[in-house]
Amino acid sequence: MNSRLVVTFTTLIVFLIAALAVPLGLAYASHRTNRLLLDRRADATRFAELADQAAREDDRTNLIAEITRYAELYGAAVRVRDRDGSVLATAGRFEADDRDAVRLALAGRTTEDLPTISPFGPATVLLAEPAGRDAQLSGVVLLEAPADQARLDVSLVWGALALGALVALGYSALAARRLARWILRPVTELDRTTQAIAQGHLDARAHPGAGPSELRRLEERFNAMADAVSGAMERQRAFVADASHELRTPLTVLGLRLENLEPHLRAEGTPEFEEALAELDRLTLLVADLLALAKVEAGAGVAGKAVALGPRLGVWREVYAAKGVRLQVDVPEISEVPEAAARIADIALDNAQKFVPAGGTVAVTLLDGVLRVADDGPGLGEEERAEALGRFWRSGAHANVPGSGLGLAIAAELAKGCGAGLRLLPAAPHGLIVELRLNQP
Repeated sequence: MNSRLVVTFTTLIVFLIAALAVPLGLAYASHRTNRLLLDRRADATRFAELADQAAREDDRTNLIAEITRYAELYGAAVRVRDRDGSVLATAGRFEADDRDAVRLALAGRTTEDLPTISPFGPATVLLAEPAGRDAQLSGVVLLEAPADQARLDVSLVWGALALGALVALGYSALAARRLARWILRPVTELDRTTQAIAQGHLDARAHPGAGPSELRRLEERFNAMADAVSGAMERQRAFVADASHELRTPLTVLGLRLENLEPHLRAEGTPEFEEALAELDRLTLLVADLLALAKVEAGAGVAGKAVALGPRLGVWREVYAAKGVRLQVDVPEISEVPEAAARIADIALDNAQKFVPAGGTVAVTLLDGVLRVADDGPGLGEEERAEALGRFWRSGAHANVPGSGLGLAIAAELAKGCGAGLRLLPAAPHGLIVELRLNQP
């Protein structure tokens, strides 16, 4: 939009400069043409008087001497004709077609106009002046004068106007660019702020400054809206975190009391007692995951220090060995990743050990900033992979597997917080790949 405004302003300025420079250039060309006409007409009038005198006295000596000297001095050509059109005297190289001029002069009319002088022509101008008065015309004087000096003057003036127009255009374009930036500065600021908010920086705000008052008010209202939305989200996170934290103690106490009731149960109540404990464990896990998600969304632990990935993955070997699942780790010995990436790896490995059957394989690789956790379990369909990063999502085929449905949602928030990209991909021939790109542009 900035470029469009600059082009629009510059186009208007070009029209304005052209509207001033072109008439000025044409006016000067017309003025210089009229000055040339007046100068040469005075000479032609003097020669007409000499020609009339020569016709009356029948002596052309003085006339020939004058026109010859004039032709040599000014590089012009002079020709004198009588009433019948015969040439009485000539000086210089006369090249113009003088028939129309002779006809007008014999009608008693002198040359009133000349072609407008410009840098491109004409090279010479032709003037005709009748000799004698009224019905007593004795002949015609034709003067073909060079227009070199007039063309040079016009060229200099037009060049100066063009140079001035270019300088004015340059300064005007610079002013137009600055004006466009001033107009669009609030829009640019809002674009920067919305991009920052979209990237997860919810505390980003526009900085009102220069610009039209209407757009400055828009910035202020945008900041107010962003504050309101951020405040509502913060209160929501605080509520989830507080509720989850406060529920942990009652759930722990409830679990202890249920366990204390176990000796007093009759045999027929044992299955329901065990189901109640399982539901309590599931509720405890859900509360813990909700609290973890609230902390991640609030930014806690996302920007942690780098940790060694190898030892972190080594903890899972015993868990996988107990389930009869092979864990293959292909990670450089000296490799550190952000704390958030290590937590995402933990979530992916925890999910994999739930779904990969005994005898299966889970492979962890880290290459060129891409961390992958691939398994050969049942995997997910294309539509399921698209929804799996959402909160509380669980596949219908895995309804009986323990979990809260928040693990991958937490992983997605962790990836967003550390500027990484998280994707779920199909494994061949079956299974799931959790891919984390740490160096995502």
